[in-house]
Parts: sequence; C-alpha cells; structure tokens
Amino acid sequence: MTLALLGACKSPPPPPKPYLAFVANQGNNTVAVTDLARFRVVSQIPVATAPAQLALRPASHEVWVTSTGGTLSVISFPELRVKRRIKAGRSASDLRFSPDGRQAFVLDPATCRVAFLDCDSGAVSGLVRVCAAPPTAAQQRPAEASGDRNGVGRVAHARRLSATPDGSTLVISDADANQLQFVSAQSHKLLGSVEVGKAPAGLAILPDGSKVFVADTGEEKISVVDIASRQVLSHIEIGVMPGGLLAKPDGGELFVLSPKSTLVIVDAFHDNAEQNFPLGRDPVAAVIKRDQSILYVANAGDGSVMAIDVQNRQSLSSTQIGGEPGCLALTPDERFLVVGDLANSSLAVLRTDRTDNPVSTATRSNRSALLTTIPVGSRPSDVVIPDWIEENRP
Repeated sequence: MTLALLGACKSPPPPPKPYLAFVANQGNNTVAVTDLARFRVVSQIPVATAPAQLALRPASHEVWVTSTGGTLSVISFPELRVKRRIKAGRSASDLRFSPDGRQAFVLDPATCRVAFLDCDSGAVSGLVRVCAAPPTAAQQRPAEASGDRNGVGRVAHARRLSATPDGSTLVISDADANQLQFVSAQSHKLLGSVEVGKAPAGLAILPDGSKVFVADTGEEKISVVDIASRQVLSHIEIGVMPGGLLAKPDGGELFVLSPKSTLVIVDAFHDNAEQNFPLGRDPVAAVIKRDQSILYVANAGDGSVMAIDVQNRQSLSSTQIGGEPGCLALTPDERFLVVGDLANSSLAVLRTDRTDNPVSTATRSNRSALLTTIPVGSRPSDVVIPDWIEENRP
C-alpha cells in the first residue's frame, strides 16, 4: 500500500529544456535565435550578407554561418554574438568539419576551390582547385540552403561537397564535367576523379565511409562509387529525376527526394531501388529520427510537412505549415520539429507526438501537430538546434 501511495504522489516529469533554434535569414542578413520554451526570438544577430547555411562546430559552443559572398560568421553561444569573421573565398557553401572540430572544409563554387580552415585561428590553411574549367554562371549561383547535417536541403549551384565520417576524404560533385573529385583532408591534395552520370549534384556517404551515392540530376538514376578505389560500382535506375539524398543512420537504406513528388527508397547494401513513395509537391528537405523510425519531408510546393513510417512504408500525417517549407530540424530530445518557411518568413514548431501517429479525419482537427509559428526574419534558409547546456538560456 505504501509503495502504491508513493507512486501516486510521484511528481510529474520536468518541462522540456529551453533549446535555442538558430535560423539563417537570407533576406535581412541575420541569424535569429529562438527560445523554444517561450516560443519567441531572443536575439537577431547581424552576419555577413546572404547567409545560406548553418553548421555546429563539434566540441564547441559555436554556430558557423556561410554566406554567398564567401565570408563565414562564427557565432558563440550562450553569448549570442559574432566572435569572428573568416573570408574563405569569393563564395562559400557546403561547410563541413573534421570530427574533432579543429578543421573546417568549405567549397568555393565561384573559383572551383576547396578551402581548408583552422577553426581556432580562423586562418585558411590550404586551397585545392577541384576543376580545370572557368566557373560558369550556374556554379556561381548561390545555394538557398544546404546543410545535410540534419538531413537534406535544396541547393542551386553546380558543385556539392561532402566528407567521409572520419573526415579523411572530401568528395566534390561537378555537374559540368559529370565527375566526382576526391581530395585528401590531411595532405590537401587532389586524389583523383571518376566519371559518373549526367549533372551529378547531391551526395550521400554511408556511415562507414565505404561508398558515396550521387544524384545524377540530368537523368533518372543514382551513381554509386567506392571511395577507397574511386571506382563506379553501379548505376541505379530509379524511374524519376533525383534531387536531395539522405542516408539512413545505419547505412542500410538511402532516401532520394525527387522533384516529381516522389520518395525513392534505395537498398544501400545491394544498390537497387526498393520502392517509390508518393510525396507532396516539390519535396526539398528531409530529416530522420535517430532511431530511424520516422522520416520527415518538407514539400515546398504545397506547404506541407509529411511524417513517414520508415519500417512500414506508410504516411503517418501531413501537416500544413503555411507557404514554402525549406529547412527542417529536430530538437535534440526529438519532442519538436521546427520548419523554416521561406514564403512567410517564419519558423513553424510541430509536436512530433502528433505527426508520428495517424488519426482519423474526425479527430484530426483536435490533434493539430502545428504548435505555433514564430516570425524570425526574411527568407529563413537553414536552421540548427544545439544540444542543451546549463548556461545557454538568455
């Protein structure tokens, strides 16, 4: 009886910790810092012109911001200020870090070079040219959002950069030359190249660093390349034009977003397409839960965010968030999904317990996943949410 009474009197669990969402606003050159406990912007931090991508530097309290003009802004938290600006080149996209956070790699599409940065000093420690031809207008066109750190986002330039999980090898896709380039992160030297399909763009590297998948956006296929030997292993016919790619955390499957309102699920072990799944119009970004159970997809063309049961291959929900969702991030506890809305210049906050469970039409109106929308600034292009630390609340 005593145990029963103690259990009945047990205090409720504490409220969620106040995560901060950092949102890059391309339209007004700021990063908005949003308190997800109070659902309001607590700081608007001026950064270099046209911020496009945000990245969390490992083993630090820093958010790095790329700009289309080639300047990186380094924001420290909980201070919420720009502590350093780094000129990486004429342009900057696809920022990556070494696992220890000491080195950064960034693509300069305007000059066809990769810049190597010392993260502590901010110095450019090396440059590697990854194409022989002069840059085209397409190469110089900036990305609206890249940052497959938390999934996959839309891009708008002819080259992409990714890195193996151990940080040893960089892979660059060249849509004009129909090639992949491989660069050593240690020696800062070009290792070689391999020809793939037409107009290769988005990249996805398996967690073990063995293979890279590339979206051949000029045809309906995915190329698969062995990273160690730099040899093409296969070309996977998928029946639709590929867009962004996202590898499952265990490496077993690859998710391909197609502009044709389709999700293609690829068996990454056997290199074959398993299933085509219907999505909303113009899917542009995706993120997956750590346990690999739920995939979230932002459909820019119809203003919706879908939750998909990965194992059972079924749609759990579709939530209208407004105008043009373009970037996604889960809070570290995965209780909330935040969505940057380009058209409405806002951040939508969704409850994942409402997106992850299908409900009947009769009760759907009482179980809306959309918790709130927060005005954050003009044209939010990317969002990141650092894990919680005691002192990070303003």
